[in-house]
Amino acid sequence: MATLAAMLKEQGYAVWGADQHVYPPMSDFLAARGIACHDGFDSAHITSDIDLVVIGNAVSRGNSEIEAVLDGNLKYRSLPEMVRETFLWDRHNVVIAGTHGKTTTAALVSWLLTDVGRDPSFLIGGLAGNFDSSYRLGSGREFVIEGDEYDSAFFDKTAKFLKYLPSLVVVGNLEFDHADIYVDLNAVRLAMQRLVSLLPQQGQLFLGADSTEALDLSQEAPCEVVTFGLAKGADWRAANVVFDSAGVQFVVERQGESVVEVRAPLAGAFNVRNILAAFAVAANLGLDHGEISSSIGRFKGVKRRLEVRGRARGVTVYDDFAHHPTAVRETLLGVRAAFPSRRIWALFEPRSASACRRIFQDEFIGAFGSADEVVIGQVYRSSLPPCERLDERLLVTGLRESGLRARYIPEVSDIVRAVVDEAREGDLVVVMSNGAFGEIHNRLLAALGSDQDEMRHQVLD
Repeated sequence: MATLAAMLKEQGYAVWGADQHVYPPMSDFLAARGIACHDGFDSAHITSDIDLVVIGNAVSRGNSEIEAVLDGNLKYRSLPEMVRETFLWDRHNVVIAGTHGKTTTAALVSWLLTDVGRDPSFLIGGLAGNFDSSYRLGSGREFVIEGDEYDSAFFDKTAKFLKYLPSLVVVGNLEFDHADIYVDLNAVRLAMQRLVSLLPQQGQLFLGADSTEALDLSQEAPCEVVTFGLAKGADWRAANVVFDSAGVQFVVERQGESVVEVRAPLAGAFNVRNILAAFAVAANLGLDHGEISSSIGRFKGVKRRLEVRGRARGVTVYDDFAHHPTAVRETLLGVRAAFPSRRIWALFEPRSASACRRIFQDEFIGAFGSADEVVIGQVYRSSLPPCERLDERLLVTGLRESGLRARYIPEVSDIVRAVVDEAREGDLVVVMSNGAFGEIHNRLLAALGSDQDEMRHQVLD
């Protein structure tokens, strides 16, 4: 919502808003752009001279401002509706969808187009190191947008990406997620099928060849289908993949023929797939293969995606957004591939709507296998009924039975103390949460005695 506010302000609209709590960095982001944001909701904020109210999906009926909008018969829209109506008509919209990898892939496609001077617009769900904002309004025809499958608003429970007028769609993978919105995998599958059905006949659908669920979407395609991945038979494939502490190197193949070698400062097989997706899309949009490879080498990654937050006493602290069992597993596998002999700590906060629920209890047991030390923090949404809530102690028991060193430590201060007392030089601490996790990164680094700023923008080590 804050990003949309900034985009609208840049277009010349007078914009202000409200949220339950407003704090840095978002409060600073808005203030720097001259956008006022009330801390707390109040019906007095809603006056009859307002032209339009954009309603986010985090608020619902009973909110005083929503009730004032409805009582006043004021015009309102959801975030994706506003994005579509204001920015997406008459554009070549590149929608990056899928359960995992959306932000990195969208950021990389945006960077590839920007680096060769195509001046694209983009709207992504994270901050890439190559940009100073999560959005850009350019003069080029391409608009790269992260296709979020989450719901649009209290009055529209359909996926956001159904509003994005796709010209080209990427679906790298498809799994069950967002358990608070979707009842099962079939519901997620149906949303993706609806997205694919919106493509024009002259559009393109890019599917991850390593995901059976993603590949099955080809049956719904009204247009050309292109595949990418590590699997044999993929249209775009990575060969001779080598991981090291600096990232990954591989050869891009197009229908079995070597195209170019790529080197990127990113870890893990999941990022190889993200890179391939971006490469294939950029090539489809007319970029030279050599230029694409060169630009990939200058990609600086995305904040909160295996972002190095600092190092102290020889201990490196990473921040990662992983909150789904697959994301946790792939993140830790990526770190292990880059540093096969290092000791890896996995600090995990079950915070997202899916991670907090018992539905993934068993899957999480198999997600931490690449870690040497596992610490499970307290479930964030303790208001969930016990029968629905992830059981942290049961998870730890399962991890121990699988042969891992695991413990449940509910208080962040106690987690910090345990790591500081036990970590040794060369250890890698991977913090995983889709939230702040009690600012554990800064507290760890302060306790260890680090220079955080020196390391903040490095991707690996």
